[in-house]
Amino acid sequence: MSRFKSPFLWFIVLVLAMAVLTVLGPEEKSLGQNVRIVYLHGAWVLTALVAYIASGFIGLIGLLIRRAGAHDWSKALGRTATVFWVTYLPLSLWAMQANWNGLFISEPRFRIAVIFAVGGVLLQIGLSIINHAIATSAANVVFAAALGWALSNTSSVLHPPPSPIFNSGIVSIEIFFVVLNLVALLAAYQLTRWWLGK
Repeated sequence: MSRFKSPFLWFIVLVLAMAVLTVLGPEEKSLGQNVRIVYLHGAWVLTALVAYIASGFIGLIGLLIRRAGAHDWSKALGRTATVFWVTYLPLSLWAMQANWNGLFISEPRFRIAVIFAVGGVLLQIGLSIINHAIATSAANVVFAAALGWALSNTSSVLHPPPSPIFNSGIVSIEIFFVVLNLVALLAAYQLTRWWLGK
């Protein structure tokens, strides 16, 4: 495979593009320049959630139709989601420090994030060792469902619901955040393709 066709290279390029976009992102009245970290943090965690949901959904399809390709995609998406979820944690800490001058580690959603990060890493390592397609898809279905249930039943302190960005009424911020999310999703897709080729 040509180096310029490598999904991992495209993943790196897209992550760098996200960094550039974040630096150029619009400021906000309350948080000023520090809101850019919130944009990046938000896009990163939403991408992780989409990848987990896709991993569980495609895993369920694989279990129902018994197709090896669906199991492969579930496995690759589960790994991608875990990479994004684990790396979102330092972004979350950075956003806390920059915007609230301290780390609120006891924040309920952050605690859930840490628990599922540790659980996700251990799960993906275990599934790699077991190397059984049906078990991998089934585990990804259960993990995605458990994460969705935990997040829907966890209170928010630093995460005002439902969406401060899309309730801001500032079109430039909303468009920028959508673009940032699309780039993050493309990066996740390239990382998933890379896992599929391994």
